[in-house]
Amino acid sequence: MKVTKFIFGILASALALSVSGQNNIVEEVAWTIGDQPIYKSEIEETYQQMQYDREQINGKPYCVIPEMMAIEKLFLHQADIDTVEVQESMIHQQVDSWINFLITNLGTKEKVEEYFRKTIPDLREWRGEQLRNQSRIEQVKRSLVKDIKTTPSDVRKFYTTLPEDSIPFIPLQVEVKIITINPNIPRQEIDDVKARLRDYADRVNRGDADFSTLAILYSEDPGSSVRGGEIGFLGKGHLEPEYAAVAFNLNDPKKVSKIVETQYGYHIIQLIEKRGDRINTRHILLRPKVSDEDLIKATHRLDSVVTDIKAGKFTFEEAAPYISQDKDTRYSQGVMTNENTGTTRFEMSQLPQEVAKVVNNMQPGDISDAFIMMDPKRNREIVAIVKLTTRIPAHKANLSDDFQTIKDMYEKSLREKIIKEWVEKKIKDTYVKIEDGWNDCEFEHKGWIR
Repeated sequence: MKVTKFIFGILASALALSVSGQNNIVEEVAWTIGDQPIYKSEIEETYQQMQYDREQINGKPYCVIPEMMAIEKLFLHQADIDTVEVQESMIHQQVDSWINFLITNLGTKEKVEEYFRKTIPDLREWRGEQLRNQSRIEQVKRSLVKDIKTTPSDVRKFYTTLPEDSIPFIPLQVEVKIITINPNIPRQEIDDVKARLRDYADRVNRGDADFSTLAILYSEDPGSSVRGGEIGFLGKGHLEPEYAAVAFNLNDPKKVSKIVETQYGYHIIQLIEKRGDRINTRHILLRPKVSDEDLIKATHRLDSVVTDIKAGKFTFEEAAPYISQDKDTRYSQGVMTNENTGTTRFEMSQLPQEVAKVVNNMQPGDISDAFIMMDPKRNREIVAIVKLTTRIPAHKANLSDDFQTIKDMYEKSLREKIIKEWVEKKIKDTYVKIEDGWNDCEFEHKGWIR
């Protein structure tokens, strides 16, 4: 649902830009900040995008939106003063990802251009400018608040001043340890996968088949198969090392690479275009399948491990580095880390689905039976056991259990205060003119109307 809202918001905004340009409407200036005008059409385009995004607007749209745009101009002016620069390679990669996202949702490049009424190069320029501005604004904000320092005493004092209805509610959280085994894949299964890939490559190289058509029909990468295997322009750092080593050595777009093995499976690659330190390729991915027999063997093995742990032969933590094949957890006694927060605590919705289902009925200290789950990174079946170490019931935040959450709230309030004071000082020092019809507003910040 969130992806749908996002795509329609972006589409609406860009389409409005296109239409206003084509109709050659005489622009009406609503605000002027320094020497920078804010046009009525820009405000309406932003309003349209926020409506499609179902983004809440706290106040009158034609008051809130131009003030928001004016503040952005203040930050961008400061970015000019500070000579804030952006990493253009990163902007290019983000634009490429966005274009690929549009193509995936709309089907083809031609459909994207038809919908937006803009060429792909024009869309790239428009989106690049958006991302460039966002990056520069964020850098200015980070510079303003970089010296914030807090002490435990500050956090405790902040907590005591919070109104009862401002204390956040913390959902059920758990801490979990995991041991996994990757069942062996039969040699014959791997050979069969490679034979299929060699056949696809031979057919393309002979001119008997089109690579993109084969990718649509057979590739097991759902993200790229719908685009004929195309993954968009990426640098070496955004590709698997084995994939990048082969892809960047390709020179003939009509030929297909040798078979490449990565952690995701086996690939064949076709060059589309090289552009500096980035490359656009197509690939077909096939994943060897784990047999039911090997899944059963791995399940029995981990069930035996559980039996030995319960018999006191060794602990879960002692077993993890010797048995687990999960490289992210095996050397930390199996402790799972929440990639969203960087902590060891998970809300149930943040755990892999199969782990959450098992943990739901466990108590601290319990160890599960072996179960089959999908490896979220490699999209293949593995077998796991988990130990629940901590279960924190849903509750209102308190200092003993949720110090970091309250500290984050406190630091956020400090950042907001610093930025608000900076904005209002900047308003005072900047030429501002709000045209009649746009100034009958209660603005968030002081000083706009003089």
